[in-house]
This record gives sequence, structure tokens and C-alpha cells, in this order.
Amino acid sequence: MEDGVLKEGFLVKRGHIVHNWKVRWFILRQNTLLYYKLEGGRKVIPPKGRILLDGCTITCPCLEYENRPLLIKLKTQTSTEYFLEACSREERDAWAFEITGAIHAGQPGKVQQLHILKNSFKLPPHISLHHIVDKMHDSSSGIRPSPNMEQGSTYKKTFIGSSLVDWLISNNFAASRLEAMTLASMLMEENFLRPVGTRSTGAIRSGDLAEQFLDDSMALYTFAESPKRKMSSKEEISLSAVELSGTVVKQGYLAKQGHKRKNWKVRRFVLRKDPAFLHYYDPSKEENRPVGGFSLRGSLVSALEDNGVPTGVKGNVQGNLFKVITKDDTHYYIQASSKAERSEWIEAIKKLT
Repeated sequence: MEDGVLKEGFLVKRGHIVHNWKVRWFILRQNTLLYYKLEGGRKVIPPKGRILLDGCTITCPCLEYENRPLLIKLKTQTSTEYFLEACSREERDAWAFEITGAIHAGQPGKVQQLHILKNSFKLPPHISLHHIVDKMHDSSSGIRPSPNMEQGSTYKKTFIGSSLVDWLISNNFAASRLEAMTLASMLMEENFLRPVGTRSTGAIRSGDLAEQFLDDSMALYTFAESPKRKMSSKEEISLSAVELSGTVVKQGYLAKQGHKRKNWKVRRFVLRKDPAFLHYYDPSKEENRPVGGFSLRGSLVSALEDNGVPTGVKGNVQGNLFKVITKDDTHYYIQASSKAERSEWIEAIKKLT
């Protein structure tokens, strides 16, 4: 990283005038968050815009967009609002942590507070579990159950663990993710919620109250009176359902070269095992369906030299390239945001080929 850079990488930003969503390259410095357009696989200089962090307020988690649960909201001193979407809960929280630190850089006490995790939690006396569940059922501001898939089976009217943790924090029922997990475990113990599917059910065997509920985008839960498992009929089982039934191993934003036009676009890549597939999604779209993907069985993955432009690659790319060759000899050229990130992706993919 360059001197003075606290964090950099891809985030999806909502436009100010037309509220569309576009991927931008963000660079966080002590007082400023800069963002750049990406053309031909390289960030365009000068920056497209800058967010002054002095006097900024940050909201994370931000639940203002139902189909975009991984948002950070920044509000500047001039009341300009910025909505930024990360590729995973972990990445969102890492950005929020660093941005909060940059906002409070002149206040050492505030920065120190960010590092303190509360290890005990008691429900405030004026709030009952019944009150929380009533709020969860609220049609406008509550948790909205929807169909979710785990290991090839679809479960109606469920929600994922990390979404409930976000909701509890956002509604001020908990001050940290650990508190929210403990509170969600209490809701299960009192039979307001129940786990659905193998991942969340398996966690119940843990002895620690805070570990019985999973802050996880793959763990499913439902209201206690709700759903039955709905097995897909033969007509509904498609190749994509099988592909998407694997366990998520890694996910993140990467730039990918198109096959026909050879232009570079940022996609959210999701690596799954059992079965081993690499899918990619268009982060500017709200529907959570892959726009492409391929099996990793029999595939080859390798880093490409950063000196010059490798054969098969078009555009003035920034480097950190790697290539995946599938079993049917299709070549995918992919660009990571750093050498370290490239190495992590290559190692993760190699384990599944």
C-alpha cells in the first residue's frame, strides 16, 4: 500500500442523482475517502470523487435497502449521504472499523473504544423478548423471511443469521455482534426462533450461549411457528441449484475480462466446495443470481507476470492477474486488488481443483 493509505479496495457505491449502483475503487486516507472509476482494468486518475471524513457519521449495519444487506452509510457535515456496499459481512465490518478510526483519528479515547469487545450482555430491564419478537414481525421495519437454499433444499420463510445480527444492532437491541448473537441465542432458548437446516442446527450442540446462534450468511433460522422444508421437485432441480448448493469458501470483488468484447468488469466472485464451483455476480444488480460460473474440477489456476501485458489480456491493466483454465479449455483472466489477495484466491482455488 502507498504511504498514508489505511485501506483500499472495491466497494459498490450508490449514485447521487440517479440512484444506480456502480463499482468504484476506494482509497481510505486519514481525513478522506477517495473513489475512482475503473477502465480497462486500471483505476482512472484523478479520482472521481472524495468524501471528507471530518465530522462524518457512519451507520453500520445500514438496513435501508432490503436487497443490499451489506451496506455502510456515511453522512457528511453537509448532510450528503453515501451508501457503500461490501462483498461480505467481514469486509463490510473491516471497512467500517477503519473508516470509524479515520473519523475519530484526533480522539485517541474513541479509537481505543473501537478495540474493546464487550464480553457480557444483559437485556435492558425495560425491553422484553416478546417486545423484540413483535418488532421482528413488523411489516415495515421487521425481519422479512424469504425462501433460502441450503445443500440443494429450499426452505420457505427463513432468514440468515448475519441478517438478524445486523437487524438487532441497527434497532439498538444490541451494541455489538457478540451481544446480538447472545440475544438471538436467548430467543431460541425461549422458543421464539428455531434453526433450520444442518448448519444452524449443528451449532445448538455448543455449550456457550453466544455460540449457539451463528453470525453467518449460510446459517438459516425461522420464527418458531414457521416453515416446513420444501424439497425441490424433479422439474425444479437444475444444474444451477446443484452448483449453488456447495459451502461458500471465499468471496470478494475481482475484475474479470469479458470473453467477447475483452472489456474489464468488476464482479463479486463466490468460491464454493462440495461441489467445487466459482460463480460471479453483477454487483450493480439487486437480484442475487450469478451471471456466470464454472466447475473447478480439472481446472488449472496460475498467476500471470506483472511485467507487461500477458498474452490474451487486453487493456492497460494494473497487474495482480491470474488465469483459470477450465477442463473444457475456457480461459478466464481475473485481476485481484493486490498481490496478497491474488495469492489467497489462487491457493483457495487450487485446493478445489
